[in-house]
Amino acid sequence: MTTAADRIEFETMLLTRHLTHPRRGTGHLDNSAYLLLSRISTQGPMSVGELSEAFGLDTSTLSRQTTAMLNSRLVQRIPDPDGGMARKFLITNEGRARLEEERAGKAGGIANLLATWDDDDRTTLANLLERFNLEIEQHTGREWPRPVAHGEAVRGA
Repeated sequence: MTTAADRIEFETMLLTRHLTHPRRGTGHLDNSAYLLLSRISTQGPMSVGELSEAFGLDTSTLSRQTTAMLNSRLVQRIPDPDGGMARKFLITNEGRARLEEERAGKAGGIANLLATWDDDDRTTLANLLERFNLEIEQHTGREWPRPVAHGEAVRGA
């Protein structure tokens, strides 16, 4: 017997595969850069240690990923604005432009897929995905800040 949890696991696996499948052409961000830039863009400058805590990844993995982003001029290192010892990564104008372009492409593709859905179904899907992610964040203790939309407060760290 297939349970709801079995179906959700399978469908989220497919969703992840569909949404992270590399698009053709040049200039597209790889998934790790997309996630790191999204977090830095929403939260502000972050150190390797803060990124490690936020993503649950070891610092050597993040060092490789942030070095690639530095070399691509997507981020720059800055002194800690709060006076701490660790240098932080700040998204550059190029990084922000590339992130916004990537996000718009992904959102446009999703909008096209859901074009035949009515507004209530689209809103229900968005609300259920948010609820599911918030539950994961609460369970893992790793909240993800959300951008302010329509005058709402930012949720998460």
